[in-house]
Amino acid sequence: FRGFDNSTTSSMNSCFVSFLSGTILGVVFAMIPILFFHARLPRFTIAITAALSIFIFPFIGCILMRYTIKHMPPRRYLVIGREEELSPILEEVRKASMNKIQIYSYLNPSPVTLAAAIEIETARPYDAILIGDPQLASNVEEILNDAMTKNIDIEYLPILVETTLHRIPMKLVDLFEEYYKVSFSRIHQSHRKRVIDIIISSFALVVLSPIFLILYLLIIIEDGRPAVFTQKRVGLNNTVFTIHKFRSMYKSSEKQGAKYATQQGDNITRIGRFIRPVRLDEIPQFFDIFRGVMSFIGPRPEQPNFAEELSQQLPYYKLRHKLKTGLTGWAQTNYQYAATIEEQEKKLSYDLYYVKNQSTLLDLQIILKTFETVLFRKGAK
Repeated sequence: FRGFDNSTTSSMNSCFVSFLSGTILGVVFAMIPILFFHARLPRFTIAITAALSIFIFPFIGCILMRYTIKHMPPRRYLVIGREEELSPILEEVRKASMNKIQIYSYLNPSPVTLAAAIEIETARPYDAILIGDPQLASNVEEILNDAMTKNIDIEYLPILVETTLHRIPMKLVDLFEEYYKVSFSRIHQSHRKRVIDIIISSFALVVLSPIFLILYLLIIIEDGRPAVFTQKRVGLNNTVFTIHKFRSMYKSSEKQGAKYATQQGDNITRIGRFIRPVRLDEIPQFFDIFRGVMSFIGPRPEQPNFAEELSQQLPYYKLRHKLKTGLTGWAQTNYQYAATIEEQEKKLSYDLYYVKNQSTLLDLQIILKTFETVLFRKGAK
């Protein structure tokens, strides 16, 4: 569980808990084929192996990771761009990298000043040139080409920010508008992902059916019918669809209109206070995934009035609907509920990162982080 993230390894306690959680989950998954296929292994051997894995691997992982990061040399950049414009983003990058990414200097270049910077033949005080403003860089394109012939690395701000922060800040989209316009124009819904969604939702609907029945009855006993309620949400290509959830609020609260999750505390039922932190109120959405209006992984769908409001205040908001919305997602596992427009903007930056960089590996990472979110109730309200 994020044991190799810089943010995790900065704290020994967080590092150990992350490695321990991941190791326990790995041991559980490893035990499944042994139990189901009746492998002929001595129980003592299985128990000792599991115990050693759980108690030793987290310590080894933490020690090795912290040692590696501690002795990793920093990478220094000569930045082409205005300091007042780029320093907030790059300061966040520096902190996220545990000071392993550093800024040597900002340069608002002319051909003369940049040429002087790259003519240093020995012991350059920077490791690479970072393009932070494509318009400024276009003024010195020939000098940059000359720098590459001198084996000076040329890097671009979007790649550095995305690989370090794992999100796409709105300021970055403003600066590299053409780059992101092309990137998002190539996004399409994967047929492979649809097949995986059908498999996961079918399996979940069968396995979770006893829990479904129990929750259905408990909700009716506490506050009557309906146990499952429907809502309109905005999904793929900004189309409106119907979502299903277990009702976790009193029926009387429906008259008060739509609210953000953080504003609903007084209206939550007793059973709702149990099922919401562990996301059990959302298991009817496996039916929505099965019928194809949602995906297992994707940006969370918002109600139409919220989506319209956010799209007016956040210019790039509708880009999150280039993919189907999901039961869980990159923003949900990396950020808390967002109630203010500033929080919504940061949450959107995680959604845009997922839309642009979607892959099977990223989906697997989200699934593991979802386990962590549910187990430790991070971000759940």
